Amino acid sequence: MNTLSAAQTLAAGVWQSGLGQLIGGLVLVGVLIAAVWLGFRVRDRESRAPKPDEQPHRPDTGELPGEVSEYRRRTEVPRTDGEHRLMPYQLHDTGEAAPDPPTEEKRKWGGISSGGFGSGGTGHGD
Repeated sequence: MNTLSAAQTLAAGVWQSGLGQLIGGLVLVGVLIAAVWLGFRVRDRESRAPKPDEQPHRPDTGELPGEVSEYRRRTEVPRTDGEHRLMPYQLHDTGEAAPDPPTEEKRKWGGISSGGFGSGGTGHGD
């Protein structure tokens, strides 16, 4: 027994013949063309890009605006007893600006070598 109506049978025949896929493809192409056209209209309404001589220039110092290059003295993290944790708001700035750069000896790592993964080091205590 055939339970499909005449309209469903016709629609199934149209789809199987490829006409439905052709119409669907044409609708899709139409939507894509409309999207590109709308994108061109939106781009035309935007302000133009600045010319190279209108671009902002870097300061003569060579540093980026807002960039600060300085050495800081370190401060120790406050110690607490084992019962109370230190909260972030209890920590203060990371230190004061140092007038002179640290010596080469202070900048070098004085601890033991740990050897990272794949570095060829033997690990702690070599």
